[in-house]
Amino acid sequence: MTAFLSTAQAQESPKEEDFFRIMRVPAPEGTLLEVGGLTVLPNGDLGIGTRRGDVFIVENPTSRRPFFRKYASGLHEILGLAYKDGSLYCAQRGELTKLVDSNKDGKADLLKTIFSWPLSGHYHEYSFGPKIAPDGSFFVSGNVAFGDEEWWAGESRVPWRGWVMHITEDGKMEPWATGVRSPCGLGMIDGELFYSDNQGDWIGSGGVWHLKKGAWVGHPAGLRWSNMPNSPVKLTQQQLYAKIDPRKRRNEQGRAIKPENVADETPIPLYTLKEQFPELQLPAVWLPHGIFGISNSEIVAIPEGSFGPFSGQLLVGDQGQSKIMRVYMEKVNGEFQGAAFDFRAGFQSGVLRMAWGNDGSLFVGETNRGWGSAGEATEGLQRLVWNEKMPFEMKAVRAMPDGFEIEFTSPVDRKSAEDLASYSVSSFIYKYHPVYGSPPVNRETNAIKGVKLSADGMKARIIVDNLRRYHIHEIRLDGVRSTDGSYSLVHPLAFYTLNNIPTGQKLAMSEVSTFSSEAKAAETPAAAPVRATPSGRPETGNGRPKTAPKTGAATKPASTKTEAVASAKAPTYDEVKGLLAKHTCLACHQANKRQVGPAYSEVAKRGYTNEQIVELIHNPKPQNWPDYATEMPPMPQVPKADAVKIAAWINSLSTEKK
Repeated sequence: MTAFLSTAQAQESPKEEDFFRIMRVPAPEGTLLEVGGLTVLPNGDLGIGTRRGDVFIVENPTSRRPFFRKYASGLHEILGLAYKDGSLYCAQRGELTKLVDSNKDGKADLLKTIFSWPLSGHYHEYSFGPKIAPDGSFFVSGNVAFGDEEWWAGESRVPWRGWVMHITEDGKMEPWATGVRSPCGLGMIDGELFYSDNQGDWIGSGGVWHLKKGAWVGHPAGLRWSNMPNSPVKLTQQQLYAKIDPRKRRNEQGRAIKPENVADETPIPLYTLKEQFPELQLPAVWLPHGIFGISNSEIVAIPEGSFGPFSGQLLVGDQGQSKIMRVYMEKVNGEFQGAAFDFRAGFQSGVLRMAWGNDGSLFVGETNRGWGSAGEATEGLQRLVWNEKMPFEMKAVRAMPDGFEIEFTSPVDRKSAEDLASYSVSSFIYKYHPVYGSPPVNRETNAIKGVKLSADGMKARIIVDNLRRYHIHEIRLDGVRSTDGSYSLVHPLAFYTLNNIPTGQKLAMSEVSTFSSEAKAAETPAAAPVRATPSGRPETGNGRPKTAPKTGAATKPASTKTEAVASAKAPTYDEVKGLLAKHTCLACHQANKRQVGPAYSEVAKRGYTNEQIVELIHNPKPQNWPDYATEMPPMPQVPKADAVKIAAWINSLSTEKK
């Protein structure tokens, strides 16, 4: 038995935790590290800004006993921290602030306002940053507020909410770009500005945007200020609403009506507005909601020498799912696009900020108060460390004129990689509408026509039918195996945002493999049909009686009373777990614990029928759960049969352990 277990364990494919270890950074007892900002100083010390307004300097942060020194306190909700020329800079709720230790006693004694911006006082007016540009200037972003009556609608109550601002050291500000909703993650990548946003009204899903000066990225709220003299964006809300209905309706009592997802409408994707509004900047990489996060945050580039084969690629945190995704980007026709992959899950709280230590490890700052996240903790500081072992992964996915080229971190098994059945591709996009989030729409399956494997087994180029510009292409490699141990990929799923299809040489069918084990299996003749003989004994198609069953039990009708009762029972968790994972339900809900959304056991207490739960899956009512800040998006893409099964399991929780 021992030998058998050892063999079985040896054949199990490694997981992400086998390569990247999450380590705790111990903090002094009583210290609440609701981390809003992280930065590493030149000497390796770690700067931490918290949502509670404290700033710490951590000496020897990678040691077993780091020393925490409070550098400043009393600031207003720090949601970003940067270091430049001996000073720290942070974005408070209403200003960019410079913190200086002028007497060199280890504490800030001078707090200087670089630039301040208006506030309406709304709770959602978070400010993020700064990120430092190559010339030493700063970028800061500002959340929108929500309406009083139209509580679902993002609005810019005061100037530059829903904007990214460019600020110089001497306090001069120029509006940079607008259309942002909840721009939690700014990133300066190779001297260019990128940002991540969160799903919400008008934003179908999160993603990574390349933020050019004068860009509008989709949310209408900030356009309120496009008529200001210094605005680089000239598009107005009126011009946008002439093309897209904002669905501002009122009922007979004169009350605003919350827009809901319309399942049978012809969807309008954001990219369809590109020709009409040239300032529109589409996401470089979509991060599909519920799969690659629900509240995307910090963007950092992996430095040379860190994390093995992924140097130069991006990591994007996620606050809601408490995890980190990886992004590979390339430029096609002058525009960024690329692929997103899962990277590392399992952090103790919501991943908000990341910073690289001098030893090549990654500091991860966490928080979940008011926002909700996976994990047991409400805050914390952890560190991600690579163990120098090579994971079997898709290193990169690149667009080709006729499909995609997939590069691996280690050679693939030729037999599996030349089998078309090892691959699958489908494509979809999101709606552009005033509803909170969007289901995937316009989904199509893209046939795999051929595959060409490089001689060294490190690249597979697949010919994909019906590539669709501007769409997200879901690429699965469930059947590809490594030459070493025949392992499956650690993460066999990628989502490529195809903003442009490159020109160039297409593959000839004569140089690719077209073998498919699935097609081969389908060609195999089916077993001969079974029919009854006059004597009642079963007979195969060749007229020979089949062997009769040994007992009479097998000949009983299938639908006995006992089986009918069993079929009426609610499914078990094991029976629905696959559906919950497939439809991304587990991103926000757990059976018995509050997460981003309520626990399923709490839903069960509401006394909904199965049919009502199905309707709420397809068209949620966030007002039913006012204590949860993150709305559930409409999910009409969940098939009714799956939704009914999930609903039956949820309702079974109300009768358990009573």
